[in-house]
Amino acid sequence: MFAGADPGLGWQMTDPIYGKVPTLGACMPNIRRAVVKDDYIFSISGRVQNVKQYVVGGFSVDEKINALAAYNRLPANRMRVTPQGLFGNIIVDKNGNHLDFDYHKNYEKRIENYIVGKTPIVIDRPEHVEKAREETLEVLNQLFCRKETSIHQIIGRWRKLDEVQIRDLLAWMTNIGKG
Repeated sequence: MFAGADPGLGWQMTDPIYGKVPTLGACMPNIRRAVVKDDYIFSISGRVQNVKQYVVGGFSVDEKINALAAYNRLPANRMRVTPQGLFGNIIVDKNGNHLDFDYHKNYEKRIENYIVGKTPIVIDRPEHVEKAREETLEVLNQLFCRKETSIHQIIGRWRKLDEVQIRDLLAWMTNIGKG
């Protein structure tokens, strides 16, 4: 996520959306193109000065559809202006036209491969967020056999995990939720 996008500090996540049916809409078209059914997608909080980043959540890919199909199937995820700002990750109207208030560039690359997920896991309770902030760097260093001082040095924006890493990350996240 981009700088300041930290749901643990009140940032309202619009993409991905970790609802009952998790989704990834307009953001990260490169990742949305590359993933296939049953792959996992995880997100990290954005950078905020003097605040540790953490693994926010993840989900398994169930299917990929286009933005107009998403508009029809997931009305709660349609992008709209709220008092808190923009919300939603479906950037088209009922006719498939790009919404005027959407800030994404390269609209044509963003309307395909809307990800509909399954089995979401999200770290959202304040005490769990704090624990995740304290442990995420160490956990990611262990998963990737690294000894870095920042999450960005470990994963960047395009890091793949193997099945064992996914299993271990999910187990850690589940354990955070039990604490």
